Amino acid sequence: MVRVYDVADYVLHKVGFVSTMKLQKLVYYSQALSLSREGEPLFDEDFQAWANGPVCPELFHFHRGMFVIGPGELGVGQSGALDGGHKAIVDKVIDSLGVLNGGQLSELTHSEEPWLSARGTYKRGERCNTVITKGEIARYYSQDGLSNPLFNGN
Repeated sequence: MVRVYDVADYVLHKVGFVSTMKLQKLVYYSQALSLSREGEPLFDEDFQAWANGPVCPELFHFHRGMFVIGPGELGVGQSGALDGGHKAIVDKVIDSLGVLNGGQLSELTHSEEPWLSARGTYKRGERCNTVITKGEIARYYSQDGLSNPLFNGN
């Protein structure tokens, strides 16, 4: 299995310089697409329901303090670790959601059940480190008729 860093490295090589918020969300949606369409995680690491949407703490550790990041700047991860199927999943996410900026992607996650459920009674902007379970991600994004363009049957 690939690691979250490998997926992030692949994203950066495909899209170039992006905000770290956008990177986190594209990686999150790559995991969601794999769970919902393939029935298995793309990587083992979990996301937490942070104030600005899902964040993988292991990935955050490598870009902490950075607002924008580009290819090779993560310092870890190997995009070559992804096979053709993995790349197809990430490419679909980039093709569907890559036009959105980090803020737009964050707002999208704020409207979706996995983040909302994990946040529970936490108020908007309040710190939260509750894990968004892979089971919840798989369940939600496997449903039909979702408004997210990545999962609405395209």
